[in-house]
Formats: sequence, structure tokens, C-alpha cells
Amino acid sequence: MSRKSIIKATPTNVEHPLKKDDLIVTKTDIKGRITYANKTFLDICSFEETDVLDQPHNVIRHPDMPKAVFRMLWDVLKRGDEFFGVVKNLCSDGGYYWVFANITPSFDPSGKVVGYFSVRRHVEKELIGIMENLYKQMVQEENRYKDDKKAIEASTKILTDFIDEQGVSYNEYIISFT
Repeated sequence: MSRKSIIKATPTNVEHPLKKDDLIVTKTDIKGRITYANKTFLDICSFEETDVLDQPHNVIRHPDMPKAVFRMLWDVLKRGDEFFGVVKNLCSDGGYYWVFANITPSFDPSGKVVGYFSVRRHVEKELIGIMENLYKQMVQEENRYKDDKKAIEASTKILTDFIDEQGVSYNEYIISFT
């Protein structure tokens, strides 16, 4: 049974950078509720394990992140594919951290998706700068609309245009910085 959701902190400008060798690992069920969180995740977010288990993973979603990125993430995962991306996450104290995220569906023996496995690690400042600027444009565009569907469509166009200019897929672009 799901407990009451964690109240999100008010964002601050305090960064909690990952060390180069940090690995954040979480697992979720098919609805995105956390079923496992490693110590690195708990430490950087300042949560206790009991705080996050059975909570929606979006409890760490930072408001600087465009909704369109998460729509794309879920579309990729629902196809059974692996997602790579750069994500700004929220800590329990309002601070934030940037990660290079790799999220993969977990399958049962019959091939049915039973959850998701996410490994996040340090991301280079160069890529953070690029994505932070892009995400600001996307969030500004999303904020122009009251209707979420139209907001996400408009924001997705900004992302699609940017990726088209790179001449590679989104995943290929993100992976090229590793």
C-alpha cells in the first residue's frame, strides 16, 4: 500500500555535485514507484530509505526540467528501449544535482516489463551547460500554455529542432559526451 507522498522542497541554488565515481541506482515498479534506492541516492538527496520506498520517482523532479523530456523518457521506455539523458534532480533540502541517466526496462522471464532500473552518474559541465540552456527554453515554452498537451508539444519541438541540428538521435547526442 502506498504511503502519503513526500512533500517536495522549495528549490534553492545550492548544487550537490556528484563525484566522478558516484553511481546512483534506483529501481521502480511499472508505475514509477521506487522499490530500491542505493546509499548514494539516499545520501545525495538526504532521504532515509523509508522516506522513498513506494514513493513516485518524480519526488525528485526539479521544476527546471521540461515536461517534454519526461514524456520522451516514458515513450522510449514504453517501447521497451533504453533511455539516456541529462537530468537535474531535486534534493530534500531544495538543493539540486545533475546526472547522466541511463534507464532501462526490467523484464520478467516471459518478456513482460515489470519495472525500471536506473543508473545515474556524473555528467560533464560542458553537457550540463548545453542542456541547461536548452531546458530553460523548453520550460519557458511550456509555461506559455495552460494545456499540458500543447505545452509538451511546443517544448518537444524545441528539443526536436535542437537534435535535428546535431544530425544524430537524442540518445546518440547524449552518449557522445561520455
